[in-house]
Amino acid sequence: MRVLALALLLAGCFGGDRPQAPVPSARPSVAVPASAETRQCLADLSRLNISYTPVPDQNFGGGCALAGTVMLNDIGVAVTNLKPMRCGLARTFVGWARGGVTPAAREILGGRLVRIETFGSYACRNVIGNAYSAGRRSGHAIANAVDVAAFVMADGRRIAVKQGWWSGDEREREFLRVIRASACKRFGTVLSPDYNAAHADHLHLEDDRAGFCR
Repeated sequence: MRVLALALLLAGCFGGDRPQAPVPSARPSVAVPASAETRQCLADLSRLNISYTPVPDQNFGGGCALAGTVMLNDIGVAVTNLKPMRCGLARTFVGWARGGVTPAAREILGGRLVRIETFGSYACRNVIGNAYSAGRRSGHAIANAVDVAAFVMADGRRIAVKQGWWSGDEREREFLRVIRASACKRFGTVLSPDYNAAHADHLHLEDDRAGFCR
């Protein structure tokens, strides 16, 4: 499945072995009432029977902050390496995992998805892999992006973006492109190995309004 790309300026991504910007010391957290948007989002997660823990707002300075974030505890399938996520990102991620990835694994790979592996969500750092944006903070710096690296099936098969995107068998390649297309209908920015070398091993999913999918 092919998805048209739009030429916009994008946030970059983070892999587990990539350098990060220094993390500023946390400033004392201050109790701030949740916004109406966050309250609605939390109610949506509860209605979806998602186990989550709200995270206190914190301003780390330098453009790094947690506001209206949650830790996802149980979404019905195991997810590794998650850190705090903005509630809206968490809600969209759950919808994608349940409504996009899980059925695609069943229909294309012929099995049951048991784990989604990520490189994480929150990371206080700048954009990586885009020289035009390297001086600004990544969406990860406000917990508004997650990098997905691989998918594990009940029979032990592991479909990794790095190997599967170009070198996987026909079903693996189809699966990865189908779930990217599904992500593009849900997230504002979706970056894959088709975008640049910095995304060769993961899908960057960001809950913004950029409307960019590649």
